[in-house]
Amino acid sequence: MSVTTDISLISLIIGASVLVQIVMGLLLLVSLMSWAYIFSKMVTLQKAKRQTAQFEDGFWNSSDLQSLYLRATANNGQTGSLEHIFESGYREFQRHRSSGTQDSTAVTSGVQRAMKATYQREMDALESHLAFLATVGSVSPYVGLFGTVWGIMNAFRSLTNVGQATLSNVAPGIAEALVTTAMGLFAAIPAVVAYNRYANEIDRLSIRFESFMEEFSNILQRQARFPLGR
Repeated sequence: MSVTTDISLISLIIGASVLVQIVMGLLLLVSLMSWAYIFSKMVTLQKAKRQTAQFEDGFWNSSDLQSLYLRATANNGQTGSLEHIFESGYREFQRHRSSGTQDSTAVTSGVQRAMKATYQREMDALESHLAFLATVGSVSPYVGLFGTVWGIMNAFRSLTNVGQATLSNVAPGIAEALVTTAMGLFAAIPAVVAYNRYANEIDRLSIRFESFMEEFSNILQRQARFPLGR
């Protein structure tokens, strides 16, 4: 290949060494996987925020916790994270009440433990695949750089078989090598942007969940002391 040849992306990939091609293939694979997780997580978080807002509106506009609980249990697992937290807390509250527990502190403590366990499960589900995006964002540029270094080494080693070193001898090999750097950045940049955005959105949901858990615990503690009213 000479500098006068049409150097297209496809020709650069085909003309690269086997190791560089493996690096390119790996970067392409992780890039496709990260994009799949990015779109999947976007849909998941949009749904979680919508369900959280809907349940908060329904909760604060209703004075009947029992009806909310029955509605949540009747939805066959189609409820959101906050509703799962509410359901686990109220179920524990009912269990204490049915067992005749009179100590409001013990009731509140049990409710908080139940909600905390559900909260952890829901947060684990929301944070799934974020670690993969973080890894892709931090590692991909170095993988691409490795392919670039290897390709440039091969390009200069090929000069040993040439009587006179010219730009036309080394330029195609360097161009092939630099493609891996571009692919590494193409994989890393969207992953980093998505990770930062989604981590922030999950943190905000976490704050809303924790605030609800604290306020709901106070409501149930008052009900444990004074069964009538909210």
